[in-house]
Amino acid sequence: MKSMLRSALSASAMLLVLFTGCRSHDKPAAKDDGFQTSGSREADQRAEQRITKEEQLRGEATGASSGKAKATLYARLGGQEGVDKIVSDFVDRAIADPRANWERKGVKRGGVLGVGGSSAEWKPTPENLEQLKRHLAQFIAVATGGPTQYDGKTMTKVHSGMKITNAEFDASIGALKATLDALEIAVDEQRELLAVFESTRPQIAEKR
Repeated sequence: MKSMLRSALSASAMLLVLFTGCRSHDKPAAKDDGFQTSGSREADQRAEQRITKEEQLRGEATGASSGKAKATLYARLGGQEGVDKIVSDFVDRAIADPRANWERKGVKRGGVLGVGGSSAEWKPTPENLEQLKRHLAQFIAVATGGPTQYDGKTMTKVHSGMKITNAEFDASIGALKATLDALEIAVDEQRELLAVFESTRPQIAEKR
């Protein structure tokens, strides 16, 4: 009888140790500033480093080295003054490049199988240039996060019937790249702005 009692007490003691041990490992993780941690200091540090890196990539990191979200592309291009410089140089380059054919020389709107229709030619008069540059500057400002409002026609409507080819669109993109290089715009900002223009290709270029 005593032997059975000792065995029972011994088993109870073992269960108590196991239970206490499991509870010590299963206790809720500590909280740090409202963030549920894993209970492992090293794991938490790795997670925090990963989160910080992701925030930095998104331009959301805060702290002594940042302090605020990443500036808009509009601001990084120099605001309205910077956009105006880009537009002025770009328009002049594109118009001077016959591969872009911004004047639409030899192009007709409408017609059937190349017969009939009306000329789509555009004259770079001072008035036309002023309007073009104003609308283009508005477009860039709006597309890059600026405070300006765009009051021109949609990309599809303004280019309808101009029969702009992909090759001509490529030449225009080349002119813009030359402008950004000449104005010493940083590589990251160049990529972002070129991507904005590239996104308009479906509304502007017509294969022929």
